Amino acid sequence: MVAATGIAGLDTILRGGLPRDRLYLIDGDPGTGKTTLALQFLMEGRAKREKVLYVTLSETSAELHAVAHSHGWTLDEIALYELTPGDSAALPENQYTVFHPSEVELGETTKAIVDRIVELEPSRIVFDSLSEMRLLARDPLRYRRQILALKQLFAARGGTVLLLDDGTASDDESQLHSLANGVISIEQTTPDYGPARRRLKVIKLRGLSYASGYHDMSIETGGIVVYPRAVPATGPVAIRETVSSGVPELDALFGGGLDRGTTTLFLGPAGVGKSAIGTQYAVAAAQRGEKASIFLFDESVDTYCLRARGLGCSVDPHVGSNTVSLAMIDPASISPGAFTYVVKAAVEGGSRLIVLDSLNGYLSAMPDEKLLLMQLHELFMYLRHRGIVTLVTLAQHGLIGQMPAPIDLTYLSDTVVLLRYFEAMGEIRQAISVMKKRSGAHERTIRELRLDSRGIRVGAPLKEFHGVLTGVPTYTGEPAPLLRSRE
Repeated sequence: MVAATGIAGLDTILRGGLPRDRLYLIDGDPGTGKTTLALQFLMEGRAKREKVLYVTLSETSAELHAVAHSHGWTLDEIALYELTPGDSAALPENQYTVFHPSEVELGETTKAIVDRIVELEPSRIVFDSLSEMRLLARDPLRYRRQILALKQLFAARGGTVLLLDDGTASDDESQLHSLANGVISIEQTTPDYGPARRRLKVIKLRGLSYASGYHDMSIETGGIVVYPRAVPATGPVAIRETVSSGVPELDALFGGGLDRGTTTLFLGPAGVGKSAIGTQYAVAAAQRGEKASIFLFDESVDTYCLRARGLGCSVDPHVGSNTVSLAMIDPASISPGAFTYVVKAAVEGGSRLIVLDSLNGYLSAMPDEKLLLMQLHELFMYLRHRGIVTLVTLAQHGLIGQMPAPIDLTYLSDTVVLLRYFEAMGEIRQAISVMKKRSGAHERTIRELRLDSRGIRVGAPLKEFHGVLTGVPTYTGEPAPLLRSRE
């Protein structure tokens, strides 16, 4: 039997929840969300008609009610046992009461807690916080003995216990990790730009498997949201089939089309047509009756829709019918784990095609290249296993000539499409070529790409040119039909 925490993402990490009638440590610096997690744990018990108890030595009852109110909660039917000093604690005649942690004996405080537990017989207990108990004990050995005594009491009477600790213990006092049946650590980091980010990890959980490693989390109005990493599912991979873009000449470049369960990278300078091709595939999917999700990092939804209309590939009717969803992602305010969670939600909502436009914005959300590659690898593997057609764009630096990419993702992609500007007959043209396709044969030609109000057009192979990919090709023959047409 397990006790669900009331936090869906954390329960996923824990494979359902915390084993009942055990003692667990929630460790983290002040402000990381320990109190919010504890309240959600107790409210989950309340929803199941369990008796629950919150013992506090560090926050007043009014402060706990204020935290609950900020999330739209009430603490009705949650027993609060407050051992914090009252307003009169500073008076000389009240210096030696059980409500003053710095002056009373630890044994008296422990007895008061035990009496309350015996009286109520709760099945879920939160103890906030151990730092006050540590101050009362003064001696690490005495502190450990008192915590061990509490653990034995809980084991004898039953109850799932969360002990909150603010991370102020020195190395020799952090021995509580060995006493607890499980330890969850919460961290908060502040990037150079943007809001603070939080993450958690399960350090130990005796007797059960769990999703190890760090998982991003956030505190929203309504409680904590945990974003489990996108671990690929086990079992058979979805059946492969080819999907069309709706442009026969473009499909021909891919040997008939793109395959489900593959990731395609569109690489090229800004404005060359990467996003337009992604839009074309999304519209074609919607016309087949499939759902598509487009995540925009670099432009607003209004600008995207306006540009799509200008290319004769409007997404407006499909957005209205909920077959195409558009979401603008602010990389400064969302963590990579939270973004992965959003993508997974789109897939579970029925999306069969995902467009990430562009990975330059995703890179801004996680500037550490090594971690970014690991995050993307997990996300791509998850999408492949679900049979999703994934299209990602990556803008290279520069417009013509040598154009380095901010990060090398070609080895993570099943298909790589290279788009280039090139100069011909006094004009700037665009070219497209497929450099790699793992799932089958593809054309190795370089074709002209034209984007206008009639949509996407792909011309014949540019056999009369040499050096198109350099941006300044050499012309050796007659213009191809598409090059010749100016209408």
